[in-house]
Amino acid sequence: MSSPPLMTYLHHAPLLFTTPTDPLAAFGPLVARRTPEDFDSRPYESFSLAPVTPTIGAEISGLRLGGDLPDETLAELRRALLEWKVLFFRDQAIDRAAHRDFAARWGELETHPFFKYTQPGQSAGDVATLAKDVKTAAAENIWHNDVTWHTHPSFAAVLRAVEIPPVGGDTLWADMGAAYDLLPDDLKARIAPLLAEHDWMQSFGRAMPQDAIDLLRPKFMPVQHPVVRVIPETGRRVLFVNMAFTQRIVGLPEAESNALLTMLYRHVQRPEFQVRLRWQPNTVAFWDNRSCQHYANSDYYPARRVMDRISIVGERPVGIAR
Repeated sequence: MSSPPLMTYLHHAPLLFTTPTDPLAAFGPLVARRTPEDFDSRPYESFSLAPVTPTIGAEISGLRLGGDLPDETLAELRRALLEWKVLFFRDQAIDRAAHRDFAARWGELETHPFFKYTQPGQSAGDVATLAKDVKTAAAENIWHNDVTWHTHPSFAAVLRAVEIPPVGGDTLWADMGAAYDLLPDDLKARIAPLLAEHDWMQSFGRAMPQDAIDLLRPKFMPVQHPVVRVIPETGRRVLFVNMAFTQRIVGLPEAESNALLTMLYRHVQRPEFQVRLRWQPNTVAFWDNRSCQHYANSDYYPARRVMDRISIVGERPVGIAR
C-alpha cells in the first residue's frame, strides 16, 4: 500500500499536538532508543557517568578537563558523547587556556566569521565570548544547531560558564535522533530524500553592517544539507533542520515547505526529547552539534551572563543512501 501524500500530514500542521487525530500527536509513553541497537554499551572506566534523562544528557565526574587527558579517556568520552549527545562537567575551575586545550583534542578549532560584528567583547578568533547584560540582551533563545549555514557545520562545542546570573539563564538541548525515531514510518519515508537550504542572512545578517555583509556573503553562500542526516560513527539518523538557519525545503512549493518545516519544528520541541542544564559556577557543557539542537533561555535580563564557547570543525553532512 502506498503511503499517504505529504499534504495529508501538512494540512494538520497548525493543530499539532492538539487532537488525537493529529498524525504526530503521541499521548502516553514517548520513548526512543538512546543509541542504535549495535552500539557499544560497555560501562565507562575512566570516569563516573550519571544520566540526566533517558536519552540525552549525562553528568560526568572524576575528570579535570584540559589538554592532558589520556587517549583512553578521550576515547571513552567520545563514546559517551555519541551515547548521550551532551555531557555536563561540574566543578571545572579551568581557565581559557585549559578550555582551548581540551577542545583542541577533538579536532580543528572553528573561527566564527560573524561574532566580531554581532557579539561585543570578542578577544580571540577561536573563542566566542557570549556576554549578555542590560546593554546586550540575549538572542539565542531559538532552537538551533550551530553554523548549519556552513558547508561543514560544527562537529561539537564546549561551553564554559564564566559568569552566571543569580537565577535563570538555563540551556536546553533536544535529541534529534529521538525526534527522528518517533516520527511515523511513512513520514520518515517522505522526508528521507529531501534537502534543505540553510543560510545566515536572516539571522546574523540582520545584525551586521552592510559592508560586512558585502565582504562575507561571497564566502558563505546558501548551502544545502539533507533533512535527515546520518551520524557516521553510529549510523544513527537524526533530523537536521532548525528554526534559526533553515530557509526552505528544496524542490517543494513555498507553502508546502513552510508547513513541513513548521510541523518538524514543533515535533522536535517536545519535552520528552529535551534535557535542561541549570548552570553553576565552573560548569562546562560539551555537546554533539550534529545530533542535538540547543536553546539558551533568555529569562535573566537585565542580569549579566557570560559564556565562552569553543567549537570544533565538523564534516559535510551526509544523508540516507538511496
